[in-house]
Amino acid sequence: MKRRIYIETSVVSYYVSKPSKNIIIAGHQVSTIDFWDLLGDFDVYISDVVIQEASQGDACQARKRLDALANFPVLEIDDEVKALVKALLNGKSIAKEYPEDALHIAVAAKHGIDVIVTWNYKHINNPFTRMMVRQVIENEGFACPEICSPNELLGDET
Repeated sequence: MKRRIYIETSVVSYYVSKPSKNIIIAGHQVSTIDFWDLLGDFDVYISDVVIQEASQGDACQARKRLDALANFPVLEIDDEVKALVKALLNGKSIAKEYPEDALHIAVAAKHGIDVIVTWNYKHINNPFTRMMVRQVIENEGFACPEICSPNELLGDET
């Protein structure tokens, strides 16, 4: 059985963006392209929030992001997901200023996703946030997806 992964918007943004001159960002871009080439090894999902975020900004880049996401199933955002978002925000695991980040986590948790893949280290993929997110998600009765970057997911593959 394939692992179920959720692709957060930062990943598709790195995948289609113009090559960066910043060495860190350029490395993330290369890793993301390598990761994208291996998506057939996984069952890949997104949500409406990924589509909404991917639609923003430069029209040409938005079209590229949406085209890259076109074949992935979209997970439903229902009342249970919304309640989980409130729990994440009220539990201060995700700052109230970033409800969309809580939404990514909540929709993945509610739908039994194994791993959330993101480059968002500031609000999602850092050790302190991951600890607090895990506690809230599990207190609400769900299994918490692992949260990692494409590099972390693939290990030595990239």
